[in-house]
Amino acid sequence: MTTLGTLGESAVLARVFPRLPAARAQQLGPGDDAAVVAAPDGRFVVTTDMMIHGPDFRLAWSAPFDLGFKAAATNLSDVAAMGAVPTALVVALAAPAETRVDFLEAFADGLRAACDELSPGAGVVGGDLSVSATLTIAVTAFGDLEGRAPVLRSGARPGDVVAVSGTLGLAAEGLRLLFERGVVDGRPDAAAAAELAREHPVPIAAQLRPHPPIADGRAAAIAGATAMLDVSDGLARDASRIADASGVAIDFSGVSAAELAGAEDHGLLACFPPGIPLPGGFRQIGSVLEGTGVLSDGERITGSGWDPYAGWDGGSD
Repeated sequence: MTTLGTLGESAVLARVFPRLPAARAQQLGPGDDAAVVAAPDGRFVVTTDMMIHGPDFRLAWSAPFDLGFKAAATNLSDVAAMGAVPTALVVALAAPAETRVDFLEAFADGLRAACDELSPGAGVVGGDLSVSATLTIAVTAFGDLEGRAPVLRSGARPGDVVAVSGTLGLAAEGLRLLFERGVVDGRPDAAAAAELAREHPVPIAAQLRPHPPIADGRAAAIAGATAMLDVSDGLARDASRIADASGVAIDFSGVSAAELAGAEDHGLLACFPPGIPLPGGFRQIGSVLEGTGVLSDGERITGSGWDPYAGWDGGSD
């Protein structure tokens, strides 16, 4: 069995580099001390996110390919939420020395698949590899605004339409199933998770291998979105960020409690001026009002969604 510890960093990277997706914007990729990436309009969007074994994923439930796919997808979604087109990723991974090299190869294959499927032209231009007792993944993503202004959280105005692209509540349902039925003797179990994936493929896939609507971020910006963000901590919690930043209230209509509280959907929540056709896969789910906070059919919502320090809260209304 070939592990990271027995092979060594240089040999590991020599096996992984060919599996990584190249970025259309890269002028110099992995191999030197830093990559060189084009910024066509003189600016770039940048974001970073971490995934840590334990609070963010369980190896018994997530295959290495799934981890690579999700690590890329969640960062691509943050870039898209600014109205930008993803261009490049930098990936750092710290893993136990006994980790098999084919684990890292499958992880790299997941990164490639996510870029190819969700944002063709985006790729991995560099990163870092280190040793740690806890598997830790950190991804930094870059994006091109193509000459447009970024779509911020602070631009929503009363009268705007609130719309979402992507699924709501499925990822949380998948996580609920895994915690309820993917555990044997108090521990996450790979066989139980595999059986769940066969019985409930849609919510399990939504949790382990999300497919955010990356192209709809650019489409929303072109259509005139006034505010936008990635739905990662629950619809209600993320909507409160737009409401607070814009000094408005957001009222959802006909959205279920599970859809409001479910986290890790990685769809896009956006506000649009009234009367314009909604682009891509966006559908109206509410409206922007005078006032503060988040409401559901006129009733105020509090404490709903995911907080990495406090955990998940189903909220109240």
